[in-house]
Amino acid sequence: MSVDSSREGGSSNAAEKLLRALDALPDHPRLTDLARASGLSKSTVHRLLQTMLGDGFASFDAESGHYTPGPRLLALAGRTLHRVDATVGAEPMLLDLQRETGATVHLAVLAGDEAVYVRKLEADKPYRMVSRVGMAVPLHCTGIGKAMLAGMSADEVRAFAARAGLERRTPNTITDIERLVSEVAKTAARGWSMDLEENEVGIVCVGAGVQDHTGRTMAALSVSQLKSDPEAVALEDLGPLVAAAAQKVSVAYGAPG
Repeated sequence: MSVDSSREGGSSNAAEKLLRALDALPDHPRLTDLARASGLSKSTVHRLLQTMLGDGFASFDAESGHYTPGPRLLALAGRTLHRVDATVGAEPMLLDLQRETGATVHLAVLAGDEAVYVRKLEADKPYRMVSRVGMAVPLHCTGIGKAMLAGMSADEVRAFAARAGLERRTPNTITDIERLVSEVAKTAARGWSMDLEENEVGIVCVGAGVQDHTGRTMAALSVSQLKSDPEAVALEDLGPLVAAAAQKVSVAYGAPG
């Protein structure tokens, strides 16, 4: 949204200024560009960004100097889009995957150094996963997160690990950076990821990355099951199903090829 900078002097509404900055944020990561697009002064935008950073509505990458939507903003978008078919053409593939596996299916978007669920389809099981739309989960120990990391280079994975930390969630969590880099490389080569009770004891998961129109991995989907479920699909069989569904979702998002 482009706004004439002359408007700022006539607007005393702080909420309007904040909304103008928020509206411009996704497409204008640099402070100067964000100020120009929102029609606000750089000092005003900087002050608004500090508020958004403090509340999690914006994130800042010191290395690139870029501002991006933060986890709270993306979580809000996820909860809102869930009510108006946030999957943007992906819903048929998610439904087919849930019917085929009978397990819990998630779709999540990358939000800074976390993944945020934007869609959840419950399993045809007597049990329920604790996940919910809008919930943020770590990348290093979840199937959906590892699938997103597989879209990054080894150096990007190392930078992520150093920045975010590799919290041990269970005895199976990978907490060594080089081991994570190796695991992510295997995931990229295979086309799908595995979470072997690395985030929650008793839960296993398979994930695959989703690409946008630029070919960037910006989302992922996953299938989660109880390890003890006698009707659970073997992970070796589940992986190709999830990867195929992710490819179809990518096409729905306009991915090349």
